[in-house]
Amino acid sequence: MAAYILRRLLLMIPTMLGIMAISFAVIQFAPGGPVEQVIAQLSGQGGSATDRISGAGADFARDQTFDQGESASKYRGAQGLDPEFIARLERQFGFDKPPLERFGLMLWNYLRFDFGESYFRKVTVIDLIIEKMPVSISLGLWITLLSYGISIPLGVRKAVKDGSTFDMWTSGVIIVAYAIPGFLFAILLMVLFAGGSYLDWFPLRGLLTEGIDAGACLPGAGFRAGYCLTVVVPDYFWHLALPLTALALSSFATTTLLTKNSFLDEIRKQYVMTARAKGLTERQVLYGHVFRNAMLIVIAGFPGAFISAFFTGSLLIETIFTLDGLGLLGYRSVIERDYPVVFATLYIFSLMALLIGLLSDLVYTWIDPRIDFESREV
Repeated sequence: MAAYILRRLLLMIPTMLGIMAISFAVIQFAPGGPVEQVIAQLSGQGGSATDRISGAGADFARDQTFDQGESASKYRGAQGLDPEFIARLERQFGFDKPPLERFGLMLWNYLRFDFGESYFRKVTVIDLIIEKMPVSISLGLWITLLSYGISIPLGVRKAVKDGSTFDMWTSGVIIVAYAIPGFLFAILLMVLFAGGSYLDWFPLRGLLTEGIDAGACLPGAGFRAGYCLTVVVPDYFWHLALPLTALALSSFATTTLLTKNSFLDEIRKQYVMTARAKGLTERQVLYGHVFRNAMLIVIAGFPGAFISAFFTGSLLIETIFTLDGLGLLGYRSVIERDYPVVFATLYIFSLMALLIGLLSDLVYTWIDPRIDFESREV
């Protein structure tokens, strides 16, 4: 197993290099950049990144005017600006260096986990990611636990009742729920329960109501158990109720059907018939013999499911419910051409995805020691 882990770790090096190289090359050919963003703001043509979602803003490329005859500048909208000012902007953002030099410098810094500062927020990228993590951790953790908490019991029940009325109508509900876009359901929830046209039961901004001390739940000098349990925790779940409901609508469909099919495959095997012939109850057969084998794929995929929900986030859900997490940060960074944030999040997320893939393989061996990856080719 040690040799397999070492091979996987070594394979991550060219994989990460390829991901970063392709992404960097794409950026070089993509129109626009941080210099253009500053010029657009100075000329009054800039807008919020979320304007493109809400429809409040005009398209940047469409609204900009560009007359090559008036200026030799390579930037749109740069007419009338001092060329020395443009040169200072290029030096500020590091675009005065050749692309290969910039790419090599970026890789060297990333190897030391030095991600620099955001172009437009004047804060280090690590601090910015840490600032947005509470929202993404909250959504990723709870939606994963909620999804597995629904999917596994429901999948087992559907396998036991295969072909029955219960199995057919639950399959119909799952298919319909999976087909409904989460953001449309989120808008429906907002209209019905969050001060839209009907009820005003749930809030629409942040993870906690303004004025509530989140430090009361942190270990240390500020920890107050009574205040945490009676004020902070209820308010926290009160804010998360609608976003989690919208995200959970279709999140459990795949896992439910995977659980059902895994159980059906195991139930038909010879060892199950032998266990029943010994006089074991159906519950003992299912949870004492079938469960461990049938849940191998489902449980081993838990790390990947969590990391996917955690890092992927949901841009539209975060926008609708005003939750400033990693999903919204990533979108804004791409639109604003905030390259340090774009490349740092890509690097961190890709590295975490590769490590989680390795962890998923190790979970397989932990659940079933008969599995051995030593001879597996990677």
